[in-house]
Amino acid sequence: MNAVCRCPWVVARLPRVIGVVICLAFVALLSLTAAATRVSAEEPSADLYVATDGNDAFSGRLAVVNAERTDGPVATIARAQALVRQLKSQPPGKRPIVVMVRGGTYFLDQPLQFTPEDSGAPDAPIVYQAYPGERPVISGGRAIDGWTVGDDGRWSVVLDDVKQGDWRFSQLFVNDQRRLRPRLPKQGYYRIGEEVPTTVEKPAKGFNRMGFGNDEIRPDWANLSDVEVVTFQFWGISRMRIAGVDAQAKIATFTGKTYTDSWWSKFTKGHRYFVENVREALSEPGEWYLDRPSGTLTYIPKPGETPSNTQVIAPRLERLVEFVGDGASRRWVQHLTLRGLTFAHAAWNLAPGGQVIPQAEVTLDSAIRAVAARNIAFDTCAVRHTGQYAMAFGPGCRDNVVENCELVDLGAGGVKIGHVGPSDWGGTHHVPSDAELVVSHHTVCNCLIAHGGRLHPAAIGVWIGLSNHNRVVHNDIFDFYYSATSVGWQWGYTDTPTHHNEVAYNHAHTLGQAVLSDMGGIYTLGVQPGTHIHHNIFHDVDAQHYGGWGLYTDEGSSQIVMENNLVYRTKTGGFHQHYGRDNQIRNNIFADAKVHQIQRTRKEDHLSFAFEHNIVYWDNDSPLLGGNWQGDTSFRSDYNLFFHAGSPEWKVQGSKTLVTWQEEGHDRHSLVADPGFVDAAHDNFTLKPDSPALKVGFKPFDVSTAGRQTPIVLTKDLPPVPKTYE
Repeated sequence: MNAVCRCPWVVARLPRVIGVVICLAFVALLSLTAAATRVSAEEPSADLYVATDGNDAFSGRLAVVNAERTDGPVATIARAQALVRQLKSQPPGKRPIVVMVRGGTYFLDQPLQFTPEDSGAPDAPIVYQAYPGERPVISGGRAIDGWTVGDDGRWSVVLDDVKQGDWRFSQLFVNDQRRLRPRLPKQGYYRIGEEVPTTVEKPAKGFNRMGFGNDEIRPDWANLSDVEVVTFQFWGISRMRIAGVDAQAKIATFTGKTYTDSWWSKFTKGHRYFVENVREALSEPGEWYLDRPSGTLTYIPKPGETPSNTQVIAPRLERLVEFVGDGASRRWVQHLTLRGLTFAHAAWNLAPGGQVIPQAEVTLDSAIRAVAARNIAFDTCAVRHTGQYAMAFGPGCRDNVVENCELVDLGAGGVKIGHVGPSDWGGTHHVPSDAELVVSHHTVCNCLIAHGGRLHPAAIGVWIGLSNHNRVVHNDIFDFYYSATSVGWQWGYTDTPTHHNEVAYNHAHTLGQAVLSDMGGIYTLGVQPGTHIHHNIFHDVDAQHYGGWGLYTDEGSSQIVMENNLVYRTKTGGFHQHYGRDNQIRNNIFADAKVHQIQRTRKEDHLSFAFEHNIVYWDNDSPLLGGNWQGDTSFRSDYNLFFHAGSPEWKVQGSKTLVTWQEEGHDRHSLVADPGFVDAAHDNFTLKPDSPALKVGFKPFDVSTAGRQTPIVLTKDLPPVPKTYE
């Protein structure tokens, strides 16, 4: 683990000066260790080798095939696993074992599966790593060739597996870029027509019918059951299959129904939707359509693409790697390291009944999945081109690390840590009674997590649910349609195992993007003492209807400290608390929210939060406060500095002035003054030495180290990831 990931633990409980000295010494020591490791890595010496031109009948002891072609590397990682098991049982007993994987693409027939038999030991880890200077790709897809070019320039190929019903796919990757299926409208959205009740034969809970306008949905479309209707609610979507269309009444009936009949899950008149995978809409370069009955894949090439210079890959496997331990019998998968590997092309297909997930796409699966796995490290790995989440650590997982990795072009989100997931992994929506199975002590550090939600827009960059002692530090998280980070997953004041999580030194931006609502740079739920959110930069958070906050303590969020964060250009406030208890919001900078600067929703009979020693700065027509701020004692706000750069006559809320607000007992020691930022117009919120913020006890903090400290380049050559929602 590198220094930026480990030093915060070292200095957390030490005086500042001593801590800094120890941290610097620790960084120096790790630098020497890293240098020694690099020297070693440059000498390609390993116990076993894997190569695309290898043979599973070979010994795997040679890095290249010998001249006689009688020995060399093995061809698959699965064969290397079997050989590692043999090596573990041979003299001299336990020792580190290294498997080096040569460059090239390895197409999997089934997921790589690591079981307790594949485990290493604390002093004898098992390492699967890229050969120095090479970039192996572990693919869950299949390369498609044999194209026929038609007179109209379209490419087509018949895929027998598809025609026979053995394969279907909803993603296609061309020259390492996600390409999209045809949709209507081509840009923007349709608007839902009249709200219609559910059909009689369906349960009352949820809706399975939707009104539409004009000919937006047609009963004569080819393969109507393969057409997908994507509707947008508030913090989620519904992706539905069509059961039938009444063209005269302009009503579409779906094979499934929404999650509930509550306001946030209806097919509400005027809400947005689009229709995807319509064969008749195939018209633009880069679009493709799979005709499942005939097995025909049709692709319209982009300029310059020819069958000979174009790689086309369609995904086959939903999961690429599985760590499968047995927590009940305490048989963990442990002490494994995967280094320098790229995992790509993970599938996802819409179920026959459609898909409706109430929040954060949390029940989705992932390309890499772990259960009862411990001391697993992903170092300098990439995960790209997924249909769901990139990674998930479920029941029984502990002490795992995702470090220096790049997770990009994600169908859903980046990393899930906790107990909510697919129904087959043993932890769906509940915490195990066995304490050994409670998920804890994970680290996500120095990672790029970007361009997510391409199929499932409500996904999260890093999600932590019902889990404790996890650290999300020094990451770049951006280009998502929902929240960057989420911690908690218990609504209200029920005790849970969520506590002592840290989200720090991250740079998260370009979130929401006016696609969904009710989200933030950091989103929390439930009681979680010891959770600490600090030294992050959150900016450019926008919502469709409402929300789009920087720091968002939602229902029941309690005993959380949020300090030393820089938050700017949000929609509905730099900070919002729905309801909670004893949260500390202190020493943050909030700048330039659009609708109002700070928001509260619920009045309670206890101290909800203390808002102290913060700077609030804005230059628009919005008020300081939004929501419910009755003159009570359920919150404490004082020793803050406020400044409206455009008007000295700004209002606290409505017609209320700061004088009236102070007469009610709030912000009596707060000041109104220009904080003296170095260059706020260009997002430099460093304070000048004579800043009046110092008079209210604000302590300047340094966010220059937020985000990745040592970027890697595994995905640097990727073409741009296209937007799927605008």
